[in-house]
Amino acid sequence: MLNSLHIENLAVIKCLDVDFKDGFTALTGETGAGKSIIIESINLLLGKKADKEFIRTGESYLLVSGVFSLLSESVIASLSELSITPDDDGNIMIQRTVTDDGRSTVKINGRAVTLSLLKSLTSGLVSIHGQSDTRDLTEPEKQLELIDIHAGNKELLSSYQKKYSELVSVREKISDITRKENERERLIEILKYQIEDIDSLKLTDGEEEELIEKKLRIKNAEKISKNATFAFKALKGSEKGSVTFLLDRSITALSQISDVIPEFEAYGETLRDFLYQIDDIAESVYSATEDLESEPEAALNAIESRLDKISKLKRKYGYTIKDILSFRDEAKRELDTLSDSENLLKELNKKENEIYSEALILANELHNKRACAAEKIECEVKETLEFLDMPKVVFYASITDREEDGRKALYPSGADLVEFYISANRGVDPQPLHKVASGGELARVMLAIKSAIADKDGISTVIFDEIDAGVSGKTARKIGVKMLSLSKKIQLLCVTHSAQIASLSDVHLLISKSDVSGATETSLKVLDYEGRVGELSRILGGIAVTDAQKKAAVDMISEKDSYKE
Repeated sequence: MLNSLHIENLAVIKCLDVDFKDGFTALTGETGAGKSIIIESINLLLGKKADKEFIRTGESYLLVSGVFSLLSESVIASLSELSITPDDDGNIMIQRTVTDDGRSTVKINGRAVTLSLLKSLTSGLVSIHGQSDTRDLTEPEKQLELIDIHAGNKELLSSYQKKYSELVSVREKISDITRKENERERLIEILKYQIEDIDSLKLTDGEEEELIEKKLRIKNAEKISKNATFAFKALKGSEKGSVTFLLDRSITALSQISDVIPEFEAYGETLRDFLYQIDDIAESVYSATEDLESEPEAALNAIESRLDKISKLKRKYGYTIKDILSFRDEAKRELDTLSDSENLLKELNKKENEIYSEALILANELHNKRACAAEKIECEVKETLEFLDMPKVVFYASITDREEDGRKALYPSGADLVEFYISANRGVDPQPLHKVASGGELARVMLAIKSAIADKDGISTVIFDEIDAGVSGKTARKIGVKMLSLSKKIQLLCVTHSAQIASLSDVHLLISKSDVSGATETSLKVLDYEGRVGELSRILGGIAVTDAQKKAAVDMISEKDSYKE
């Protein structure tokens, strides 16, 4: 339920606050007063894409916030997954801000969330039905969704869809193998060539880096030999002048006086450690001179040749040797699959049949529940439409299936194809809803269906945005009566130009605009009895309001008490 709405800097609205009650609330006002902006602000809270052009001229941002209560279990569960909990009164506040640089932020109880999360969460909060939304009713997918809501198929449909996803996955693998089977021999030859091409070099990971390092040493062989030889001689190679010779003599000298100066023994041990380290360094330096190639030109040519071969493989199979080896492993796996594709295909076909059978059981359960729900919807919708001045109406839901490869075809939503059929006149064969229904008829069908599922979809707030277009007089009055009845189950808001409908509301809000300091501003107020009579008279009247129109308005308001739920 929508408890309150706060709007700042949205189109012609400077600042507006409105509290909503349960029951039936009507919103009226002259064309252009800002009724559509109220609906637009609610749409923003439900996750509709925001445009910086919505921002009021001269302002740098727009802000909309709304407080919601009577949350469904599914909404509470979704909030819990985000670690968001309602307040002590069971309320949540959604806030949406759009700045003039095009940035949009969303917060729920102060916690930032993404727009996609907002959409998924609020789909269970508010349902808005305008003329364009009513047109969605003509889509078979929407009609199937409505039947599932009435049937309470949410959990069963979820189980089916998981199984259907498994089925799709297996079928994709079968399709992939079958496609490759048609060019199997050619692919096998290609894969064999690629594997042999890579294997011929007997690559090892890190080899290229080692070759480059070795190449660098060969190119600097003379420099290495000269400096390494010098260093070796200085450290160890000179019989009397080397570092190791002098350290050894120093250690001996210190040992001779360590009995006199005890700490010199520790000095000797430290120098001995240095001696061992320097000796190791000297040997390593010496080995560098021994590792130099005896025929550097030939060795360099061999390295260049090897690097060239590696470079050619890199151009074909990957940026690094690791990539090339990964490519080779994947090619081997694919080759093994192709070589054993016949057995694998048999296994996959067997698995496909098993999963199909499991999915079909769930699809048949869905069908049975849908068929039962369709019968109930047909009766309830027909009864409502007859009340709404369509006495000769024929309405039913056609539920069919199709065969594919000699068995029942399965779809993401089951095996059923749903189409609502209607005939508004006697002697005219029923046709699919999208082919025959006028705007006024569609509005009535939507109201009838919404009445049928009002206590089943978990949505506590429904907004009808000028769906009474195309109807008037007695029919509009009956639409209002039906809305009044529906509002006993849910919170119902209706934007309307019909006095017959607005006069039946529990709360009547007037939306108007005026010039304030040279700029247009929209305002909203709750009408008292006199205000309602005046507004209804305006809707009924022409240029000037007459006493007859005022009396008609009074009569319409008074008549509300005569309608029973």
